[in-house]
Amino acid sequence: MDKKNAQELLGFVAESIEIIKKRMKPITSIDDFLDTDEGQEKLDSILMRIQSIGEATKNLSKRHAELLEKYRDNVFWSQIIKTREIISHHYIDINAEIVFDIAAHKLDDLYAVVKTILEKEFSDK
Repeated sequence: MDKKNAQELLGFVAESIEIIKKRMKPITSIDDFLDTDEGQEKLDSILMRIQSIGEATKNLSKRHAELLEKYRDNVFWSQIIKTREIISHHYIDINAEIVFDIAAHKLDDLYAVVKTILEKEFSDK
C-alpha cells in the first residue's frame, strides 16, 4: 500500500468535509440555497466538494480497498462513489433538498470514519 497516497486522499476528504460544514453554517434550509445568488454559489461549491470527496473515495477504493473495508463495508464506500457519479453525470437533475441533507446530516459519519482511519493507520505511535 502506498501509505502516503492513501493518507493524502483521506486528508483531502476530511478537509473537504470541514469546508462543507463551514460553508453550511449560514444555510438552514434548502431555500437558503435557492433564494439568492449567494445561496446558489454555496450550493455549487458544496456540490463540487461532495463530488471531489466521491472522486477521492473512488481512487481510494481502487488502490486501497482493503484499508477502507477494515473500517466500513463496501456498500458504505460505494454509496459515496455513486453520489459522485450522479453529480458528475446528472448535474442538471440535482435536487437541492438532497444536497442539503447530505451536507447537513450525512457527512458526519464519513468524517468520523476518515478521522479514525487517519488516527489508527497513519499517526505516529
